[in-house]
Amino acid sequence: MTTEPRTKTSTPETTRSLILDTALGLFSRNGYFNTSVQDIRKEADISIGSIYHHFASKEAIAKAIHHDLLTQMEEAMRNILAAHTSAYERCRAAVALLFSMADSQPAAMEFILNARHRDFMSDGVPICSSSPFALMKQMVQEGMDNGEIAIMDPIVAVTSLFGGPMRMVYLYLDGLIQDKVSLYFEPVWQCSWKSVSR
Repeated sequence: MTTEPRTKTSTPETTRSLILDTALGLFSRNGYFNTSVQDIRKEADISIGSIYHHFASKEAIAKAIHHDLLTQMEEAMRNILAAHTSAYERCRAAVALLFSMADSQPAAMEFILNARHRDFMSDGVPICSSSPFALMKQMVQEGMDNGEIAIMDPIVAVTSLFGGPMRMVYLYLDGLIQDKVSLYFEPVWQCSWKSVSR
C-alpha cells in the first residue's frame, strides 16, 4: 500500500475506476448495505473528498457500477450478434460469455445477478429487462423465426435455453462449484440447446 494518497499521481479517470473497482469488491463481499463510503475510502486508500468529487453518494457509486457492467455486457452481446448469423452460434457464444465473465469477473457477475438493485436504485430496471438480456431474447426470437428453435412462448424458450446456464453461474458464485464454471460449458450448453431446438 502506498504511503501517499493515490490521487496525487492518478488521473480523474483512474481515480474513478479505483473507486468503482473497490466498491464493487466490497459490495460483492459484504453487501451494499454493509459497505459505507468510509469503507470504500479506506480500502481504496484515497481521501473522502476524492470520492465525493466523482460521486454524490454511495447510491451513485452503485448506479455507476451497474451502468458500466451492463454497458460492457451489452457491447459483448452486440459483438456476438454481429459475428454470428445462426441462433445456435449466437446463443452458444452468449452462454460462453456468461461463463467466462463468471470465471474472470466473479465480483461483477455477483453484483449483476445477486445484488437487490431496487433496494438502492429506485429507477433501476430488473436485470432480466436490461439491454444485454433483451439481446439474448432477440437471439432466441430470431432463432424461432428462422426455424432453428421450436415455436413456443418466447419466455419459455429463453428460460429453457439460458436458465440452466444461469443456474450454473449462480452455483459457482455461491461456492457450490469448486472448479471454473467454464469447465462445465459443453454439457450444459448441449442440454440447453436440446431443450429448444427443432
